[in-house]
Amino acid sequence: MSSLPSAVEPYWRDSVPLPSFSTLDEDISVDVAVIGGGISGITTAYLLATQGVRVALVEADRLLNGTTGHTTAKITAQHDLIYDELISHFGAEKARLYYDACMDALRFIRLTVESREIDCDFGEQDAYVYTTSSSSLPKLVKEWEAYERLGIEGAFVDSIPLPLPATAAVVMKKQAQFHPLTYLLKLVEVIVNAGGAIYEHTPAADIEQGKRLAVITRNKRRIACDHVAICSHFPFYDGGFYFSRMYAERSYVLGVTVAEPYPGGMYLSADDPKRSIRSAAANGETLILIGGENHKTGQGVPTMHHYEALSSFASQLFTVKDIRYRWSAQDLTTLDKVPYIGPMTADTPTIYVATGYRKWGMANGTAAGQLLSDLILGRENRYRDLYSPSRFYADPSVKQFFTTNLDVAKHLLAGKMEPVSRRPQDLARGEGAVVAVNGKRAGAYKDEAGMLHVVDTTCTHMGCELEWNGGDRTWDCPCHGSRFSVDGAVIEGPATRPLRRIEWDAT
Repeated sequence: MSSLPSAVEPYWRDSVPLPSFSTLDEDISVDVAVIGGGISGITTAYLLATQGVRVALVEADRLLNGTTGHTTAKITAQHDLIYDELISHFGAEKARLYYDACMDALRFIRLTVESREIDCDFGEQDAYVYTTSSSSLPKLVKEWEAYERLGIEGAFVDSIPLPLPATAAVVMKKQAQFHPLTYLLKLVEVIVNAGGAIYEHTPAADIEQGKRLAVITRNKRRIACDHVAICSHFPFYDGGFYFSRMYAERSYVLGVTVAEPYPGGMYLSADDPKRSIRSAAANGETLILIGGENHKTGQGVPTMHHYEALSSFASQLFTVKDIRYRWSAQDLTTLDKVPYIGPMTADTPTIYVATGYRKWGMANGTAAGQLLSDLILGRENRYRDLYSPSRFYADPSVKQFFTTNLDVAKHLLAGKMEPVSRRPQDLARGEGAVVAVNGKRAGAYKDEAGMLHVVDTTCTHMGCELEWNGGDRTWDCPCHGSRFSVDGAVIEGPATRPLRRIEWDAT
């Protein structure tokens, strides 16, 4: 079996040079402030800037370094086995609307690639959800019946082109894949050329409401504006208790080269553990992206085991020549599995949010950009009610709300009661763990140079105790999915404040 790379780096970010933008260091005034430099924020800013709207796009870190930079980049309306479920919860009309919204997003990307002549390896592919077990067969049959009822172009088959013992699969025709960063970098170029302003390393901290809105950055700069579009994965400004209405999951990806030719298609297992497969063009070679191993953030087995499981699966499927890349991503799931896109609350009609895409950010993120720009420009959009963050469906929302928040309570208590015996000086180089410092729970990581990085493991969001993520070298919250670096900096929200660093002297 090929060895795993030591570095955690997505192929997308390694394969293209990325522009850099300055930090916002003065107060500014614009029409719209867009917070977040992923596919949602960039698409929203692009659509507004090309309509003559004065836009400022603000990113806390670097553009395209969040979930968009860590995607598998399937552009599809086939979001696992979802349509039978949507019909049962919302009815056929809304289930069809969800499909239409995703297909409209795919068409938008295709037309943008063509009209802007973007070389981003865009290619049409059929998408498969397959099973290798008889236990999942009834679910696939129901999903195919939902396709037929909704008029979705597809097929029900008893084999797939991959060398897997699939017993059945549901196929959705004419889906697509691409290189997301080369696509979005062209949109960034258009935003700048249209007069839009882009700022990196500028975390947004608050929103002041008055005659006009003002986004307040962490370095106390003000962005006066008429509208704020929060596209920061998890909303940095949570006026709608979104932390209690979503849960976070980690998943993992390997980029491998193989001896066999790839047969085409994009694949997802209906069975657990999840397996996702697609190809990508990489410097004249074919790179196979093997993904899966989903688990709630901060609640998985030691995370290197997930990469090892994907490596084992790849070796069963192909003759693996080399594992070039490994990376992971974080995704947010709403109570009813449909994203929240629109006004954050009924009382804040000019503060918008886009979040909760599950694993399907390329289609949903693009749909979000289309919907948010229409709302800001005062245009009609037939998907407004479908995605409304203020919607509530008793089934399944009530059950999922209690399940999610009971899980939070369980982990809040478990972390406080966990016995800790290890000490920072016990760690080997490259190792991180929960340790005891002066009789209290703390987190320590010893880097390859032997330096210890010690932090308070109490999450700054709501006080849950963090767990060590050895695969990505981060501190992850099992309650609401916040993630922190070894030095305590916020990587993922809902937390906005860093962890307290603890000075450690081993003498």
